[in-house]
Amino acid sequence: MRVRPPIPPAQERWDRWMETPLTVTALVFLAAYAVRILGHHLPSGVRDLCLALTFASWAVFLVDYVVRLRLSGLGLLRFVRHHFLDTVVLVLPLLRPLRIVSVYDRMQRRHDQPRLTLHARVMAYAGMTACLLGFAGALTVYEVEYDAPGSSIRTFGDAVWWACATLATVGYGDVVPVTPLGRLTAVGMMGCGLALLGAVTGSFSSWLIQAFTRDDEKRPPGDFPGAS
Repeated sequence: MRVRPPIPPAQERWDRWMETPLTVTALVFLAAYAVRILGHHLPSGVRDLCLALTFASWAVFLVDYVVRLRLSGLGLLRFVRHHFLDTVVLVLPLLRPLRIVSVYDRMQRRHDQPRLTLHARVMAYAGMTACLLGFAGALTVYEVEYDAPGSSIRTFGDAVWWACATLATVGYGDVVPVTPLGRLTAVGMMGCGLALLGAVTGSFSSWLIQAFTRDDEKRPPGDFPGAS
């Protein structure tokens, strides 16, 4: 079992100081990205401003990543291994809104007694991840598909419907991406959908087993349904 290395005090102070800025930055990135994709008829200056905000947000994520790497005292490979989500989010633009989930997870870990149980946290993280990933995926696919020849995704509503069906691993096939980037995004969302469904299903099953086990332990010996 891999043991997570202790967090140095300097890194804990940095994480605490960056909680609000990172959350705001992730929301700014998502809003600017959405306005730029959906605002086809906006003035070019507004769209350029949104593009600048997305790059500025990525720069904030990069600075935070580098500072945490230096303060952790770990080598690059060890830091990447123990902070895999942060690394993936930094590299893939589609996943950058998930920094909100990462920051929330960091805040929960610092509480000795989190407000939610383990099973509730898994379901909450899965729900937040599904919503953010679905919205960002719909934006990405809509950007590359709405004017592509032969595409069936012509509106943002089509893209949202496609994202929901893909994350749920249903795949109706009524709207499908035709561009290479759209299909690559679809593959990533299929994998994330399977992982999220597995996490929620496993957590819910574990909660049910624990609940039934507690009921059995409280029941007096021989007091079973149908026992005479």
